[in-house]
Amino acid sequence: MKTICVIPARYASQRLPGKPLALIDGRPMIQWVYEQAVKAKNIDKVIVATDSEKVKKVVEDFSGLVCLTDPDLPSGTDRVYEAVKDEQADIIINLQGDEPFISPDLLDNLIEVFTDRDIEIATPIRQIDTEKDLLNPNVVGVVRDINGFALYFSRATIPFVRDEKDVKKWLHRHIFYKHIGIYAYRKNTLMKLVSLKQSSLEKCEKLEQLRFLENGFKIYTLLTEYNSIGVDTEEDLLHVNEMIKSKTK
Repeated sequence: MKTICVIPARYASQRLPGKPLALIDGRPMIQWVYEQAVKAKNIDKVIVATDSEKVKKVVEDFSGLVCLTDPDLPSGTDRVYEAVKDEQADIIINLQGDEPFISPDLLDNLIEVFTDRDIEIATPIRQIDTEKDLLNPNVVGVVRDINGFALYFSRATIPFVRDEKDVKKWLHRHIFYKHIGIYAYRKNTLMKLVSLKQSSLEKCEKLEQLRFLENGFKIYTLLTEYNSIGVDTEEDLLHVNEMIKSKTK
């Protein structure tokens, strides 16, 4: 299977302007993500898809592949498809540009699930082990069926433990999972996904993957130990820089 990893990198960001070019230990974040992705053994090509000439130049400066996409595209998924629509590939990975420490092994494992021909879309999930993550609406929860396919994603805590009033005890009563926002699709499936209109559940929760479920697509959830460290704010950026400094001391 030929696999292409696309990193959508939109320059404008409300919480962290110019996010792809934010410096982590002196290097732009988009370079960190790109260099982690190219380490994956099962990925044949990595492309940055951006709406910004500034980002394009930076990627070219570190010898990365980059595609300039229409700034009016409605979502990262549309940006990914725009970058690969003329490429020969079987599997497409949508890797967010704010995952500077993404595990290459996780990307390889995600690709390997497509040896099962029934899988059209796959995404990683991790067990929730803190009350903070359990109750944080920015940590998207997911429930899955016995075969590992997602039943629903939500910013609310799912499932609700009816017989336990003390939320602090919920983690001892049930296994909860959080979604890690990386997707892999068969290319022909991705082509179908970008033709779908926004769904009511998607608009309500602001979660694009609900559009897929609401239209009858199944999403396989790959359980991983990888814990996402996304960079969405100035505080996150400061945190990862301090984290790197502490490791090099």
